[in-house]
Amino acid sequence: MTTRVRHPYLDHPGPLAFAHRGGAADGLENTATAFRRAVDAGYRYIETDVHATSDGKLAAFHDATLDRVTDATGKIADLPWSEVRQARVAGIEPVPLFEEMLEAFPGVRWNVDVKAEPALLPLLDLIERTRSWDRVCVGSFSEARVSRAQRLAGPRLATSFGTRGVLGLRLLSLGVPATPRVSAVCAQVPEAQSGVRVVDHRFVRTAHARGLQVHVWTINDAERMHALLDLGVDGIMTDHIETLRDVLKDRGTWV
Repeated sequence: MTTRVRHPYLDHPGPLAFAHRGGAADGLENTATAFRRAVDAGYRYIETDVHATSDGKLAAFHDATLDRVTDATGKIADLPWSEVRQARVAGIEPVPLFEEMLEAFPGVRWNVDVKAEPALLPLLDLIERTRSWDRVCVGSFSEARVSRAQRLAGPRLATSFGTRGVLGLRLLSLGVPATPRVSAVCAQVPEAQSGVRVVDHRFVRTAHARGLQVHVWTINDAERMHALLDLGVDGIMTDHIETLRDVLKDRGTWV
């Protein structure tokens, strides 16, 4: 059974299906083409990442540098947007501004991983300016960063746990005293980390008892998707958007 909804961002019938980086399986991760493909496939939740350029623009991009997935090089934080916009993912697709994607897909709710501290305030300013509080959940591996976001924005902002918060929740599920942050609305976690299982019945039960949803990343195998949904997880992030859609259709929970 899924947990109650603590924030409008999570208000959706059935498990949440997240297109991870828009659906990264075809190599066009975090591009307008990937996001459009996910939306056309019926996705209403998209996971992406943001970095701030040297002039404060928010690029929807995973890595700190352009080197891995584009035909350009350099650290995004050191480059102005006028240079970053010239880079092409897989040599063909431009790096998008997150603000433009927020506007281009008004029916989408975005799960945004804030990759570095300079991106946090521009992101909160953008959410405020566009009144998108119900459409964005902010996450980060840094618990300090998401905690700061929550302090600055208050309960109108949905946030997930950082690594420290997830650890606290896992310890609680094992009967070890811990005090994870109470303002998070979800735990977004890998199924396992370094060979140690994170998501099991105890973890899901403990999260639900605290009013938290559990979203698991990045699951690309149909059998694992079914197993996690059988455990009662509330959402799955995938690179293979057709696979997850088919699994949810098979279960009668695709909306």
